[in-house]
Amino acid sequence: MMNGNGHVNTATEYIQRHHKHQPADHQCSSHLIKHIKAPVHLVWSLVRRFDQPQKYKPFVSRCVVRGNLEIGTLREVNVKSGLPATTSTERLELLDDDEHILSIRIVGGDHRLRNYSSILSLHPEIIDGRPGTMVIESFVVDVPEGNTKDETCYFVEALIKCNLKSLAEVCERLAVQDQTEPIDRV
Repeated sequence: MMNGNGHVNTATEYIQRHHKHQPADHQCSSHLIKHIKAPVHLVWSLVRRFDQPQKYKPFVSRCVVRGNLEIGTLREVNVKSGLPATTSTERLELLDDDEHILSIRIVGGDHRLRNYSSILSLHPEIIDGRPGTMVIESFVVDVPEGNTKDETCYFVEALIKCNLKSLAEVCERLAVQDQTEPIDRV
């Protein structure tokens, strides 16, 4: 994506602009990047559905939203068995349809992810001559007592990697069905 100076933005620039976490000493923070062979509008159509994370998040079995899709809306997420949790209560912090940014905060649940906050942003790119999307997801979370920062980051990153892999699979399958036209490189 071109910035105001005619240069292509890098992942680093996007992270600096949209993924501003300030972890305290007792917290860990990280970011992950996934390149998806599907146009931004298609990926965003799934990501923005705060009320339906199960469309691409493999560990979510059910989601119930209270209220409209607006800042402050809460969702109750049921987690599939196999994880050290069964429920999570999450609040929508930001939903920006122009910039393609979603932010959530976990505010309750029977898990160890305390003060968890994440930001997910989408950025158009060209992959193999076709419209693609760079997805960046960052987070900050408290390190639970008895765990290290590395252990906590590793666990959360593993969950996010699974979610991003699933998001890519769903979107790329939809993109193939949509048969988007190649973009000529200039």
